[in-house]
Amino acid sequence: MGCVQPVPASEFDYKPEIYKDYFAPIFRRGGDAFETVPASFGIVPRRHIPPGVKVFDTMNARSESVEQKRSFSGAWKNLQLCLIPCRTFFEPNYETGKAVRWKIGMANGDPLAIAGLWRQWKEVDGSLSLAFTMLTVNSDEHPLMKRFHKPGDEKRSVVIVPPTEYGDWLSCSSTDEARSFLQLYPVEAMHAEAFPLPPRKPKVDAPSNDQEELL
Repeated sequence: MGCVQPVPASEFDYKPEIYKDYFAPIFRRGGDAFETVPASFGIVPRRHIPPGVKVFDTMNARSESVEQKRSFSGAWKNLQLCLIPCRTFFEPNYETGKAVRWKIGMANGDPLAIAGLWRQWKEVDGSLSLAFTMLTVNSDEHPLMKRFHKPGDEKRSVVIVPPTEYGDWLSCSSTDEARSFLQLYPVEAMHAEAFPLPPRKPKVDAPSNDQEELL
């Protein structure tokens, strides 16, 4: 669960596929209204991990322990809920004996929104930025989502929020209410297919000025 393909937005630029520390649009409650804002993927950005501390990933928050984990508990208890709009998300499938990237989306081709948490950070220049994580649930019994990740590993899935429940999710008034949304999405409404990464372009011999050139 390390990459999503976001829905286009005109307010700011971002990559067509979002990985750790990339900025992407999230949808959240802002005062009395809702807003779309840029946020970096991973609720604790790498640049905010203290020197000497082993780099750790916070792109996914386990729903079972979100209240106990220091990286997520503040955002969860303060109901800093968001939606991560995307066209598809990607997972590794090992059914061929090696990892093959698959993309997962809606059966009808519509965009989807993943339940997440956001947090605000103060940067070294004094500016404020946002970061987000995706909430996940166990998917051992889900016909589709149990097909991903390494053999023997617990199967996990992001939480897809139905379009009719977007406002309700963002307006939750308690963590108990928010937890009621953390469910697996019906398999019949989903579609998945192999979507391997394109092969990397090979390097050519260094030019005479000793600068490397890529094809």
